[in-house]
Amino acid sequence: MSSINEIRAVGIVNSLKDWPQTQQFTYKPHKARPQDVDIKILACGICGSDIHASKGEWGDLPLPRAFGHEIIGEIVAIGEGVDSSKYKIGDRVGVGAQCDSCGKCWRCDHDHENTCRDSKSLYLGTYEDGTLIQGGYASHIRVNSKFAIHIPDKLETKYVAPLMCGGVTGFRPLLSYGVTKGTKVGVYGFGGIGHMSVMFAKAMGAEVTVISRGTSKKELAKKLGADHYIATSEEGFEAKNYDTLDLIVNTGSDFEPESLTKVISMLKPDGRFTFITAPPAGVKLELVPMFYLMNCIHIGGSGIGSPKEIEYMLQVAAEHDIKPMIETFDISEENVRKAWEKVDSGDIRFRAVLTGYDKFFK
Repeated sequence: MSSINEIRAVGIVNSLKDWPQTQQFTYKPHKARPQDVDIKILACGICGSDIHASKGEWGDLPLPRAFGHEIIGEIVAIGEGVDSSKYKIGDRVGVGAQCDSCGKCWRCDHDHENTCRDSKSLYLGTYEDGTLIQGGYASHIRVNSKFAIHIPDKLETKYVAPLMCGGVTGFRPLLSYGVTKGTKVGVYGFGGIGHMSVMFAKAMGAEVTVISRGTSKKELAKKLGADHYIATSEEGFEAKNYDTLDLIVNTGSDFEPESLTKVISMLKPDGRFTFITAPPAGVKLELVPMFYLMNCIHIGGSGIGSPKEIEYMLQVAAEHDIKPMIETFDISEENVRKAWEKVDSGDIRFRAVLTGYDKFFK
């Protein structure tokens, strides 16, 4: 493997309290392993996780750190243990929130790598040699080839980037439930992940209801395929919609305690409420057992997706021409700050994507 010895990046260098200010820095990647590929990055989406982590809301992180885990790039080097029939120099691949797993446990052996207890997440941990795991606001990245997913030719780089984390995070609850033609799906929260979930649910044949605070997004939700729209600000909204939903996917970055039980009460018996929510550390969800018992309702979480699930999600996106709504920013210290601030304030419709890597990292 012809290794890259130094990687240029943009991130937080001294303290997470410096947010949203970023600086350029360089780092040496972890020692190349037989299973690794080196990827020259072309674009990277900005996920809500980037904001939580860079602001220290998930706890402190050793620095310097480049964030970003919705990466699209081209393979520039391949380890000797990589399947040469599957990966070649120049292949366009994507990397999501996971960059490694143990590869030996039951979960890894059964296509549940995303739940491996020894999973490694981009920019949140360290490799065995002590090297900090860095993210996609950088010229290159080195990862286990298993987590480098081929991108269908039909999907444009800037649009596919948000699918690598946000897209599969909203897609997986639909897949695990078994959504098919006629399944009644509620998407609670119509933002970065929510709008992609609507498009995927429609592609799978579902009857889709968007659930949001107010009515300002109703027209756009219908334009993207929603069949129904419910505003939780409307008094008695839940009573008008009892027993109308089989599955509700909660796509918000936090929970709304004042309306949560009312929203869940719209599920039919044996309906499922699945949250992809990853709020700041310390946030707790209070449950009233009798409510779930008497209504036979299931509640649980879903995190990102396995490589196999990501591959399938990309196939669905290609077949149904699914394109997230995005705003692009040419990567630079200033533009990462601007993008972070827009995402943090909710002033993005609906995903930010860093582009212009060749120009900045030339």
